[in-house]
Amino acid sequence: MTMRQEHSSSPGSFSEPPLSSFHLSFTISLRHTLYPSPFDYDTQTYLHPYSTTSLIYSSTLLFIIHNNTSSSMVLPHFLPFLLFFFLLLVADGRFVVEKSSITVLSPHTMKAKHDGAIGNFGVPNYGGFIVGSVHYPDKDSHGCKPFEGDKPFKIHSYRPTILLLDRGECYFALKVWHAQIAGAAAVLVTDSIDETLITMDSPEESNDADGYIEKIQIPSALIEKSFGDELKQALSKKDEVMLRIDWRESVPHPDNRVEYELWTNSNDECGARCEEQMNFVKNFKGHAQILERGGYTLFTPHYITWFCPKPFVESRQCKSQCINHGRYCAPDPEKDFGEGYEGKDVVYENLRQLCVHRVANESNRSWVWWDYVTDFHIRCSMKEKKYTKQCAEDVMKSLDLPIEKIKKCMGDPEADVENEVLKNEQLRQIGHGSRGDVTILPTLVINDVQYRGKLERSAVLKAVCAGFEETTEPPVCLSGDIETNECLERNGGCWKDERANISACRDTFRGRVCECPVVKGVQYKGDGYTSCEAFGPARCSINNGGCWSETKNKLTFSACSEFIVNGCRCPVGFHGDGYKCDDVDECKDRSACQCDGCTCKNTWGSYDCKCKGNLLYMREQDVCIERSGSRFGRFLAFLVIAVVAAASLAGYVFYKYRLRAYMDSEIMAIMSQYMPLDQQNNVAHAETEPLRSQGTV
Repeated sequence: MTMRQEHSSSPGSFSEPPLSSFHLSFTISLRHTLYPSPFDYDTQTYLHPYSTTSLIYSSTLLFIIHNNTSSSMVLPHFLPFLLFFFLLLVADGRFVVEKSSITVLSPHTMKAKHDGAIGNFGVPNYGGFIVGSVHYPDKDSHGCKPFEGDKPFKIHSYRPTILLLDRGECYFALKVWHAQIAGAAAVLVTDSIDETLITMDSPEESNDADGYIEKIQIPSALIEKSFGDELKQALSKKDEVMLRIDWRESVPHPDNRVEYELWTNSNDECGARCEEQMNFVKNFKGHAQILERGGYTLFTPHYITWFCPKPFVESRQCKSQCINHGRYCAPDPEKDFGEGYEGKDVVYENLRQLCVHRVANESNRSWVWWDYVTDFHIRCSMKEKKYTKQCAEDVMKSLDLPIEKIKKCMGDPEADVENEVLKNEQLRQIGHGSRGDVTILPTLVINDVQYRGKLERSAVLKAVCAGFEETTEPPVCLSGDIETNECLERNGGCWKDERANISACRDTFRGRVCECPVVKGVQYKGDGYTSCEAFGPARCSINNGGCWSETKNKLTFSACSEFIVNGCRCPVGFHGDGYKCDDVDECKDRSACQCDGCTCKNTWGSYDCKCKGNLLYMREQDVCIERSGSRFGRFLAFLVIAVVAAASLAGYVFYKYRLRAYMDSEIMAIMSQYMPLDQQNNVAHAETEPLRSQGTV
């Protein structure tokens, strides 16, 4: 787009000061950017002080040439630098307009998809969509005045009303505010010229006493002039125009972890924007820490700094607002070099907060950053003149942060060297991938896409939740405060087992999915919409695997078998598909009890068969046999048992005899070891006895 100034007589419009009272201000309070910006307020093209795009690449923020300095003396010396600076911006600047998808549903001849640039205020419905009827007001199509009547657009149709408004004459935010009061559910602003889409932004502060900007809750988008003309033409023919505005793909959702970053600032004296970002940090801290502790998110804080051109490094302004010899600078908080805090004080604290996060992250306590920033804002406020190093160290001590490690991370701010931490921050400001350049403070980036809308707890949580792959969202994303459980209405159109209260509907942040569930270790398989079937050996433990089962007369039969992993089969004595089984009448079907003279009586799941006379019925063979034969069989069985018992008794007796003989031999062997002398004496005596008898002869 080409940059232009839209002059207006409406309150809050802005016009440039005449050159005769030339103030060449390159502080951060400079309102005008040299680069064609993708942001616009509609009646003025200036950005918030902390969003000046030109300052991303250069430190043209630091030097104020006062009224007593002639512009004719300044411009010849400064013009070459300005031209070089402008060329850098045109060559390197890369801005991304974040978009939502707009689909025309009717009339049929207009069916197509279009883009809409998401407004940077209100609450975009990240992760969701809205279907509504388009209405173009007959009077005040710019929406710069409150619409007549009590919510006239809320009763226009039974569907939500998407109000179409023309660009111009007042702030974008004011148009949307008036539409919200009138009952509109969303606003589309049609561009007044043919150009590429820009991002609608809100003015820095609301001049109205009621502060309407903070109260805007509905989403809005800017659409191209050609698309707006098509919508107006269809509406002029009294056609009902239905649109779907879709934000489901506005935030990438590749996996089960969301990576997001917040570009912020430690200065609490920069007006409404600073208050907005500090309130957000305090209110979002609880959610952020839960998500970070659970491993669901990876959060990184960032801080914008600028550098001072070398010719001005030794100037008073540069020395008061920069550290490391002009390499890293921030604007004077009070915009007055003569009093209060200096810009370099802000750079010091920005650097300290970066190092708090870096050091805490090394000890797996990255979420402590939220505690430190919140406590520092409360305890070390600029307004109370406590924005000091000592106060910061007191906060660090209370949070058990290693102060010496943080000091080492910060380095020496007076040294004429690069600071690794701050240099990396300056490089990160330049766009990469799908993110684009950071052009406004505060800026929230989620999965490499810049967040658009109110920086408010619930709104941001919805955007973060939209960054999770579907079905991987943490519990906090499925609360009723930020999403609607579609499974509560008609079970989301998914399969459900009413008896076991098992459903294939799974609530997600974007809506619902129909997936066959896993219940108590049992996997269900199917399409999730019309059928799900239990699978596996344990399936019968849950609602009998979905199979037929019935109990009568204290007898229970089931079509679910533990020996097969899926399917239902009617048991013996029943027929059917396994989901419904009926008793088989074996007597009527003549499938059993067909022996001569037999009497058949059907029972539930079986039958009784009686033979004539004294015969015995054998079910397996379906025959009758003589009962005497059965007596002989019993006698034979008794005889066999008796023989086996006698053999066992004989074996036992033999075993006891052998055991006794073995024990006797063992005892004799042991005793022989303890009586050797008695045996020798007996032998010697036996040898001498013959000699004695010989002597007597």
